[in-house]
Amino acid sequence: MKDSRHMSTKPVAKDVLGVKQTLISRGRFLYRIGFCLVAISVTMAYFSCKNQGIQPTVVNTEQKIVIYQLLPRLFGDKDTANVPYGTIAQNGSGKFNDITDEALDGLKELHVNYVWYTGVIAHASLTDYSKFGLKANDADVVKGRAGSPYAIRDYYDVDPDLAVNVGQRMQEFENLIKRTHAKNLKVLIDFVPNHVARSYHSNAKPKSVIDFGANDIKDSTFSIKNDFYYIPGKPFVVPKSNQKANPLTVLQDGKYNENPAKATGNNVFSASPTVNDWYETVKLNYGVDYRNNSNHFMPIPPVWEKMKDILTFWTKKGVDGFRCDVAEMVPVEFWAWVIPQIKQVNPNLIFIGEAYNSALYSQFIHQGKFDYLYDKVGLYDGLKKLIKNDSDANVADITKVIKADSAGLDNHMLRFLENHDEERIASKGFAGKPEFALPAMVVTATLGKGPVMIYFGQEVGEPAKGKEGFGGDDNRTTIFDYWGVPNHQKWMDGGKFDGGKLNAEQKSLRKFYEKLLAVATQSNAIQNGQIYQVAPTAAMTKRTFAYIRKSDNQRLLIVVNFDRTMSLNTTIQISPSLLKSKPLGDLRELLGNAKVVKVGADGIKVSLSPISAQIIEF
Repeated sequence: MKDSRHMSTKPVAKDVLGVKQTLISRGRFLYRIGFCLVAISVTMAYFSCKNQGIQPTVVNTEQKIVIYQLLPRLFGDKDTANVPYGTIAQNGSGKFNDITDEALDGLKELHVNYVWYTGVIAHASLTDYSKFGLKANDADVVKGRAGSPYAIRDYYDVDPDLAVNVGQRMQEFENLIKRTHAKNLKVLIDFVPNHVARSYHSNAKPKSVIDFGANDIKDSTFSIKNDFYYIPGKPFVVPKSNQKANPLTVLQDGKYNENPAKATGNNVFSASPTVNDWYETVKLNYGVDYRNNSNHFMPIPPVWEKMKDILTFWTKKGVDGFRCDVAEMVPVEFWAWVIPQIKQVNPNLIFIGEAYNSALYSQFIHQGKFDYLYDKVGLYDGLKKLIKNDSDANVADITKVIKADSAGLDNHMLRFLENHDEERIASKGFAGKPEFALPAMVVTATLGKGPVMIYFGQEVGEPAKGKEGFGGDDNRTTIFDYWGVPNHQKWMDGGKFDGGKLNAEQKSLRKFYEKLLAVATQSNAIQNGQIYQVAPTAAMTKRTFAYIRKSDNQRLLIVVNFDRTMSLNTTIQISPSLLKSKPLGDLRELLGNAKVVKVGADGIKVSLSPISAQIIEF
């Protein structure tokens, strides 16, 4: 969302109905809990997963998961007009049908095995489909013309923008699922459990389903029987826009009618949320009474049952997993209750939690039964500083991730350098050049056993230039507007998906991703091996890092150089304990066939130019 989701703010204390919480970057709330973490450091540190007392969900580790995130609305859009604030008629929209066999083959070239289709479920929008019983939503509570994919207006429907034949939109999505499965790829979609659009109303729900809020007692702030929270006696006040006059502001009259007001999605229990809040959404009630700091989980709250039915509905459509939005803003008890039940429908489902509090990782994995959680505040944040060449950038941040942030949880951490919330690597506000991120991408793909994710356009250096509309010129590809994505469109090549319009640099970048992800998915050491951090040599600096991944039948030395000006020339001594089963033999560099030299019985001489990486099999 273009609210605090896209703001980088310092932690601030926020008092909501007397409940002290900590507002962290991008509008998330961090509930303060105490925890103890013990890290053991040795010269050649060995890290292994440890049982935390409760058995986590069993995860299939036969092949490393590679996720490709795409928004169908943007992915298939061939239109290049890119009119700021443009309508769907002006700027076009990708369709489910645009994700063809050729497109999926192109993803398989990147060794992708899961596709995350973002923005599938019907969300609030200003585009009118009255002919199909879907009126445009009120501009006062919609962000952008296309709307936020995270302001769901009907959990049982798909976005009509994505259909060629709107009346057959669900069938077109089901056909996409079938095409994806036919290519031996699995399907992920978003599950947005914390909030819904203010205009939520389901036209497509089964007859047996009671809509959210239909039976609520609206004169009470909190009731264990309610789906929403209310501010009795006060109408909702539309926040004053901070945008200059534009084609959308003329549609906003400030008269959206909601009385009594409902609490806003990012835990704002006020009738007057600000423009930086998630004002277009309404917080759902999972049985937490924030005013009195108490939980009411028995009997099971109505929202729990409704969400279980929604997850079951999409699972039966053939979806293979769910990326769960702001998972930490929903009680862990709900996840512990619902995930095992949904996995009875399909035991091979995966659940990915968007998470930002490392203190809660263990709880959400072991108690909450998540398969994977975002590694954003640990690895991503540390790597971003190194990519940007910040003065405080230090590879010690990578060590901290290994030893502390995800210690014992490595195979449950999803790692990435881009997604819809984060800045594009090639944007002027991040790295400027996609090549500056190549060492970081090697670390992202090889540091752990857990999944790695790339965001459509990342592999061809999409820079997210220009002001699209509500999305603004914020170094991100808009999720709120109808828009074409230029570098991606060059690879799409009018629907051929052959890269025919890419330049030499863009083709080279995509080839790098192909090679790296081939190593990540085909190397036993990366999929199943332990990690050993290599003690830095005298030639190494705070911008160079090395580690070893070792399984029973493979050993890999991974060396990265983030420095933009200095090369790394050094000899790395391999610990005798790692050479017991097999002496140091022939050396092979897997990324670019660089020459590597054996020095004595246990040394490997490496030479890395600035901004480069090597993966050496030994």
